[in-house]
Amino acid sequence: MANRIRRPGLIAVAILAVAAAAAAYHFWSTRDDTQAPTYRFAKVERGPLTATVAASGTLNPVTSVQVGTQVSGQIKELFVDFNSPVKSGQLIARIDPETFQYRVRQNEADVDAARAAAGRAQVSLANAQRDLARTRELVQREFVSPADLDRAQAQFDLAKAELNSAQAVVAQRSAQLASARVDLGRTEIRAPVDGVVIKRSVDVGQTVAASLQAPELFIIARDLRDMQVETSIDEADVGRIRVGQRATFTVDAFPGRTFSGEVRQVRKSALTVQNVVTYTVLVSAANADGQLMPGMTANVRIVTDTRESTLKIANAALRFRPPGESVAGDAKAPAEKASPAGGPGQGGGGQLQQLRERLVAELKLDEAQQARVQSIFEQTRGRFMALRELPEDARAKASATIRAEMRSAIEEILKPEQKPRYAEIMAELASRGGQSGRGRIWVLADGKPKAIDVRTGLTDGTATEVSGAGIDEGLEVITGIQGAASTAPAAKSGAPRMFF
Repeated sequence: MANRIRRPGLIAVAILAVAAAAAAYHFWSTRDDTQAPTYRFAKVERGPLTATVAASGTLNPVTSVQVGTQVSGQIKELFVDFNSPVKSGQLIARIDPETFQYRVRQNEADVDAARAAAGRAQVSLANAQRDLARTRELVQREFVSPADLDRAQAQFDLAKAELNSAQAVVAQRSAQLASARVDLGRTEIRAPVDGVVIKRSVDVGQTVAASLQAPELFIIARDLRDMQVETSIDEADVGRIRVGQRATFTVDAFPGRTFSGEVRQVRKSALTVQNVVTYTVLVSAANADGQLMPGMTANVRIVTDTRESTLKIANAALRFRPPGESVAGDAKAPAEKASPAGGPGQGGGGQLQQLRERLVAELKLDEAQQARVQSIFEQTRGRFMALRELPEDARAKASATIRAEMRSAIEEILKPEQKPRYAEIMAELASRGGQSGRGRIWVLADGKPKAIDVRTGLTDGTATEVSGAGIDEGLEVITGIQGAASTAPAAKSGAPRMFF
């Protein structure tokens, strides 16, 4: 009886469950068809664009002189301190001179003794000369034998040699006296240049020892009104840095204030720390008001290129991918970009071909040089294709190495008269961030995202220069989806952009 009562109830529950599932399916299926995602948009704008290289560095005087001592002794007096202005030749410290004074007196006495000995030798020479003259006269009168003349001549020669020796001793003792006086003078430490004392390393009573290296007593900055920032630039960016480029920097001591300068020098000596290669770049820093101080950390931005008026788009538009669009959608891109036949602006292969044609035309390469350049480019293209196997964080380092080796290989085959123009071409391409790369943006067409391939150029980290068919000012492009945690990651190309 109980089983009969339960069966109608179970059947009813099953019917309700099926109905609920059908209703849920209908709801979600109609929801997908009718509710499209809401996108965020940005417009293609026309305006200025500035590319910069950012780095940190240290403020230092343009000229700072390390003042040491060439003699050892105890510091007896100090006449300057930190921040003291000094003039060239000004007495700034004194080492206890007593020992050196005694040494001078001793050498003065040695000189006097040597001169006395030289005087005696002079008298002996005069006597020997008179004896020689008398003996010669007596020999002529045959009062004495010629042997007596020989003995007189020998005595004269000996007296003359003794006088020369005594005079040499006088010269030696005089040189020792002069050296002792120089050492005595060196106990007075004087400023070598006009400037300001920015460091004092000794105190009164301290003993300094000058052995193989002069100990540091002071550091004098020649002119604190003219300073410089010594900053380290990564090897991937140093190709875009040139002397004379504008630069700005900030220091933590004056938040909100920006200081101006320009690139003064790009040092060719590389510094390698933990396999990271950097180059020192000097940026001028006017300091008329004296607020900047040596040792401050400066955050530098060097302007490498500018566009007064160009079409640009927010970088978010280049990173956006619609739902369901993945890296697989760009699977053909690497092969196309690496194709030797790729046209201008088509990535690695096209860029190499463009560069080859430009080098042939502007450097007037002969047939042998053209063949070697083609071989270098083919090897370079293969190495860039191999970068697809590397993780993203290792690609930039490897790419920089490949580019540097390619530039060096090409330079080796050039004639001396071709190298200056080659350097100009490389500097131009580097300052522009290389030749145009490829990108993809999405616009809304008939309610669905539509892809547009674009050529990308200069970027300031926020916006990027774009060009291509259908790219006009005011064009609305998709930058993201409302409510999404983030935009989909941009497709990773197997062959990275090649900046020369």
